[in-house]
Amino acid sequence: MTALRQTLLTLATRLLDTLPESTPPIDWHQTLGARWVHDRANMGHLRALTPRLDQSFDGLIGVDQQASKFQANLELFLQGLPANATLLWGARGTGKSSMVRAALTKYHARGLRIIEVEKAHLGDLPAIVDQVRSEPFQFLIYCDDLTFEDGEREYSGLKTVLDGTLEEFGSNILVVCTSNRRHLVSEPMSDNQHATVVNGEIHQGDAIEERVSLSDRFGLWLSFYPYPQDIYIAIVKHWYDELGQDLKLPEFSEAMAVEANRFAIGRGGRGGRVARQFVIDLMAKQLLDQKA
Repeated sequence: MTALRQTLLTLATRLLDTLPESTPPIDWHQTLGARWVHDRANMGHLRALTPRLDQSFDGLIGVDQQASKFQANLELFLQGLPANATLLWGARGTGKSSMVRAALTKYHARGLRIIEVEKAHLGDLPAIVDQVRSEPFQFLIYCDDLTFEDGEREYSGLKTVLDGTLEEFGSNILVVCTSNRRHLVSEPMSDNQHATVVNGEIHQGDAIEERVSLSDRFGLWLSFYPYPQDIYIAIVKHWYDELGQDLKLPEFSEAMAVEANRFAIGRGGRGGRVARQFVIDLMAKQLLDQKA
C-alpha cells in the first residue's frame, strides 16, 4: 500500500509539473516593463519587470544624431501617428540598448511601456501583441542583440508583426531591435553564388532577398560606430562624475585617461559599457587606497 501511495504521489507531481503556471495579469499602470517568458509547460506569458530609470539621453555621449532621430520617431508613436519600426545596429557597447532604456526613463510618464522578447520566442510575437493591443499604453516590443545564424528561422514571427500580413496589429505597437549586423542574418559566401546578371542588372539569390526583406521592414536604421578616443574619454569622465558623486574622489586626471585607454585595449575596443566598467574598477582601487 505504501509503494502504491508513493507511486501515485510521484505521478501527481509529474502531472503538476506539466501544468502551466498561474500568473496574475499585469497592471500596466504600475508596471513599466515586462519580459515574455515560457513556463515549465512551455507556455508563454508576460512577467513584470522593475526596470532601472537611471539612463537619460543626456548621458548618451557621442550619439547625438542617433538620439535625435530616435526621439523624433518616438514622438510620432506616442502621439498615435505612424512611426517606423527601428533597427539600432553597429558596434557593441556603443549605446544601442542604453538608448532604449533612456526612452523608458523619459517617456514612461506619457504612457510608454516596454516588452522584452528573446530571439527564441519571436514566434510568439503575434500572441504578445494580442495581449496588449487593447491596453491604453504605447508598447515598444524590444529585441536586444538580435542576430540570426544561417539556417535559423525564428525571425518569421518578427516579419509577420513588422509587415506582410492582412491583420492590423494596432497603433500602440512599435518594434525596436538592436543588432551587431545591419541585415540581422549571417551572410555566407555561398549565398552570392546564386546571384545572376540579367541585361547588366544584378539579381540576388533567394537567400539574400530573404535577408534584405527582413531588414527592409525597419523604416528607421540608426548606425552606431566605435568611439574615437576623445569621445571615449568623455564617456569615462561622465561615468566618473555620475558614479562617484557620493564618494570623495580626486579630480579626473590625465593619468586616469591613460589607464582608461589601456583598459579599453584590454577589452578589445572603446565603448560606453567598457567606460563604465573602467570607472567602477578605478573607484574600487581608489577606495582600497584610501583604506590602506
